[in-house]
Amino acid sequence: MSDKCLVMFCGGVETQEFFSYELAKEFDRLGYRIFFYNLMSDELSFRQLKAFVEDARRTGSSIYMLSFNFNGLAGERFLYADDGSVFWDTQDIPCMNIVLDHPFYYHKYIAKLPVRYRQVSIDKNHEAYMKRFFPGIKLAGFLPLAGTMLETGEDLIPWEERPMDIVMTGNYTRPETFDRYIAHLDREYRDFYHEILDVQLANPDKTLEQIAEPMLVRELDGQGSDNGKLSDDDIKSCYANMIFIDLWARFHYRGMAVAELADAGFRVDVFGAGWEALECRCKDNIICHGPGDSKKCLEALAQAKVGLNVMPWFKDGAHDRIFNTMLNGAAVLTDGSRYLNQILTDGKDAVFYSLKGRDGRMSGLVEGAHRLLNSQYGSKVAHAGMELALAGHTWAHRARTLDDWLTLM
Repeated sequence: MSDKCLVMFCGGVETQEFFSYELAKEFDRLGYRIFFYNLMSDELSFRQLKAFVEDARRTGSSIYMLSFNFNGLAGERFLYADDGSVFWDTQDIPCMNIVLDHPFYYHKYIAKLPVRYRQVSIDKNHEAYMKRFFPGIKLAGFLPLAGTMLETGEDLIPWEERPMDIVMTGNYTRPETFDRYIAHLDREYRDFYHEILDVQLANPDKTLEQIAEPMLVRELDGQGSDNGKLSDDDIKSCYANMIFIDLWARFHYRGMAVAELADAGFRVDVFGAGWEALECRCKDNIICHGPGDSKKCLEALAQAKVGLNVMPWFKDGAHDRIFNTMLNGAAVLTDGSRYLNQILTDGKDAVFYSLKGRDGRMSGLVEGAHRLLNSQYGSKVAHAGMELALAGHTWAHRARTLDDWLTLM
């Protein structure tokens, strides 16, 4: 019988479930006994969870909970009782939560956290945000996302024989649809937040905090709760209204990258929902394969020569798309971040471009695609990228780090 037990979650967002199953493979090898709590079948899962915990206690096993994006920590029935008690507290179970987005998406959940809680950040800037605005929340550390190699039992397709030149995996939404997040605000405030958005789009190398805070101080000077000055609590409450800026910028540049490549004559195969709505001059060069799950994305990358990545405003982190691309034999074409600039070498294991360029175009994007689609060069970058990812950026590597952190709780 294992002396370590772990509660994880399924039945929610598909990518989070996929990440959890990938981590579970290594946790199993590390000797954990794992129970998956199904969020879509909570009554049955709660009964099974209680039995799992009772058995762990009976055998003297340590028990932990590991979540993504506050699954099991968001006030779910059974786990959060009507009397205000929290299951994880009543059972004295340490909880670790990996947050896959900027923390300002989740302010409302942070008030309900268990006592033995640790938060994991996938971007070092997110960690700094938590330290400043939620100093009472204990942090486990920074853990970048990781990648998965498609398991088919067969060798990967040789780079030169791959049928797709450039693949982009991920959904697309027209940015203006995100205005719904601020539709409840007065016109004056909506205009102000759009002003912040305009400055953010003009400065894509900066974080939202770097853009927004000076503008908040300028605009709201004299209206703060600290003798007229803006306190951290005032600023924090403003960030809760800036989700739309993060989403707008993310999809603006995601769409822009695909459109620029298509308009430059490249065929871009896109896997995800919404791409039919993207406007560009050469729309015939965008091949829409529709929405799909994580496995479909891996299958696409395993047939691609180049995997396009546009960072979702993680300015000091990574994205799983990068390591998925590497582990499935394609060459990475990506914008940078402080963390990526530390672990990757431009021109060796990835090719970088910049979101910011002249005349409203991205710098180095089209040129990078041309370089990579030279078979000799592109295949070398793909090979070096795979070696790098295999050496340190799989979910097995992340599970070993999490194992160390869990046992310290």
